[in-house]
Amino acid sequence: MKITSNQGTTTYPRVMVVDDDVKLNRLLVNFMSQYGFEVHGVLTPSEAWVQLPKFQPEIIILDYMLPETNGFEFLRKLRKTSELPVIMLTARGDPNDRIAGLELGADDYLSKPFEPRELVARIQAVLRRTDLRRLSRAEILPACIRAGDLELFIERREVCLHGKNLDFSSAEFEILKDLMVHSGVIRTRDQILDQVKGMNADIFTRTIDVTLSRIRQKLGEDPKHPVFIRTIYGGGYLFIPPVER
Repeated sequence: MKITSNQGTTTYPRVMVVDDDVKLNRLLVNFMSQYGFEVHGVLTPSEAWVQLPKFQPEIIILDYMLPETNGFEFLRKLRKTSELPVIMLTARGDPNDRIAGLELGADDYLSKPFEPRELVARIQAVLRRTDLRRLSRAEILPACIRAGDLELFIERREVCLHGKNLDFSSAEFEILKDLMVHSGVIRTRDQILDQVKGMNADIFTRTIDVTLSRIRQKLGEDPKHPVFIRTIYGGGYLFIPPVER
């Protein structure tokens, strides 16, 4: 089932709502249409995969509890091929769920129940950050950043060490990219989090440490004798070697 609404042929941007609650889905579609969005609502992940190439949304509103599969699995599959912004919705208040969603690559998180106007504001904020990141990437970032035998390919979203492709999650890739782009500059946890997710929330600060630990393991780092990433106690993290662009 597809729920569609718009306000003329020039509505913008395009939003896809993936939520199996028919009443809430229709409410969000109708409400967001009043703010100039072109909105498609779908009730299942399989419908979403069919509609994605047709509708080409610029942002997805994704419920955690879905039939067929949960929102985390949908997001994990999406992030293998796309950086499309995602705001996750959940009726669960567990902070670990929010942290897991952000680590998988969600751009924001909103707990139910919520005010539809707050969702609209969050969509607008995420899209602004996305536009800035795209502009920054287009004007500043090279196709590849190298530091010795470590290579990070921006568009391909790949990390290679000694010519071997490493398995990096979306969050791990973005954090390593931020550190390499700012090579030689101490990056605080808040700076990394703000750059990667566009939000400044104390509850997610520990996520940076956990993700950095996984990055170091994949790079084969010895914490006592780091080759790439140094911990600056009380300060943050520092990417050590100079990079080639």
